[in-house]
This record gives sequence, structure tokens and C-alpha cells, in this order.
Amino acid sequence: MLGNGRCEALCIDGTKRLCHIRGKMHKKVWIAAGDIILVGLRDYQDDKADVILKYQPDEARLLKAYGELPDNLRLNEGIAGGMDEEEEGGGDDYIEFEDEDIDKI
Repeated sequence: MLGNGRCEALCIDGTKRLCHIRGKMHKKVWIAAGDIILVGLRDYQDDKADVILKYQPDEARLLKAYGELPDNLRLNEGIAGGMDEEEEGGGDDYIEFEDEDIDKI
């Protein structure tokens, strides 16, 4: 975010573009670093674009599953990092206690 309704976006083609957030989205839809957005390119300015839509995380995952986004793109999965129980290391965040006899304590 650059302020004044503008942001800098790295497009899939590898070009950094200065984007203008349109009035309908301004102060209603908050865009953060790592969000997937849809930009409209300008015919007369290649280095500038307009932000049309911000994809929600579930919509971005569907776009990646349909092959619309490149495979090397990391999606913003939130604080937890999108770890599922099936993934390696996903279940290592708990502590096991041994059962002890109450008489020993």
C-alpha cells in the first residue's frame, strides 16, 4: 500500500505496476500484502493498472486449483499457515504427558 488509494502490485507476468483502487472499493475493502487481486490493465499506460476485485482466501485457492494461477505462487493462508492435519509436522504442536500413579506424588 502506498496511500491515497494506491498500491504496488506484482503481476503474474513479473511486472510491478502502480495500481489505483477504484472508488467503490476505497475504504470498504482492505488490501494487505500477499492478497490476490484482479487488476485491469490500461491500454495507454503499461506500468499502471486499476484494482477491480480482491479475492477471498477460498476463492484464491479455487483459482489455483483450476489452474488459473501459477503453481509457484504462494497464497496468503493466514496466521496458521494453512497447515492441515495430513501434512507433515501438522500434529507436532501438542505435548504428551505420561500417566503417573497418584500414590507416587
